Amino acid sequence: MTSAARYRHEVEVSARAVLGRFVAPPALWFALPAFLFVGVFFVAPLILNVPLSFSNWTTYRTAIVWNGFANFNLLYGQGYLINAIWVTIAYSVIAMLVQNVVSLSLAYALRESTLLNGFFRSLFFLPVLISPLAVGYIWRGILDPAGPLDSFISNFVPGGFHYSWLGNTATALPAVAFVDAWKWIGLTTLVYIAGINSVPRELHEAARIDGASAWQTFWRVTFPLLAPAFTFNVAVTLIGAFSAYDVIQATTGGGPGSSTRSINVLLRIQWGMGNFGTGSALGLIVTVMVVVVAIPLVAYLRRREV
Repeated sequence: MTSAARYRHEVEVSARAVLGRFVAPPALWFALPAFLFVGVFFVAPLILNVPLSFSNWTTYRTAIVWNGFANFNLLYGQGYLINAIWVTIAYSVIAMLVQNVVSLSLAYALRESTLLNGFFRSLFFLPVLISPLAVGYIWRGILDPAGPLDSFISNFVPGGFHYSWLGNTATALPAVAFVDAWKWIGLTTLVYIAGINSVPRELHEAARIDGASAWQTFWRVTFPLLAPAFTFNVAVTLIGAFSAYDVIQATTGGGPGSSTRSINVLLRIQWGMGNFGTGSALGLIVTVMVVVVAIPLVAYLRRREV
């Protein structure tokens, strides 16, 4: 190799070394579309929502002016905010408890990989693939006083049974929370099944040899080792229920009265009235609630894993 060729080769190697520091690796280019999508449609609106929450932005004004905490004071003074917060919390807790208790029971029953269990796993996962609005409309028909649920109960009740599950303030919120849990049970069940099957079988055999019952084996051996799956499911179901809107809108629309009017339903009402500033304020409240609940909850459950 001549001196000129050697010099050219050294320059090319040096250039590649320098440019390699600024050029992203190939794997990052494949992830770039996902980063752009999340950034444009989730991160950017979340950041822009903060200043808009403290503005007088409405469809009736030509200028957006900073107004401090006026939007929050208005919502609190009208009596909507506190009720919406309590409805959101109650709805989320009920949905989270129902979904995790039922999912854990189903996962334990379907833990073995058999043909029949595979069929039921697919069956329970089917609602996950259905639109939340469609699920809400389906269950609104099922829970109607003239629907199939009351007709079925009427077969065992003299004189028939006709009860408005979604029209009574005492049962509307639990009923809608149950529908939300039913929609996502299949997903959390699969997570629990994966967690149960990751527990070494030797531990179960040792527990049986020591004379432990099926319940003692589950509670003392299986459940403690399900901590990672339990942490994931509890956090995801609770956070997801905080942001629920579709199922509530399709079943009750926030009624009867304001018994199922969550923060997101109230947000839709405010935006529909053209009150974009107060709607943004409600969106900020949901974000703060999720952060305040999620971080301590996940931290506590992670410590439990250790």
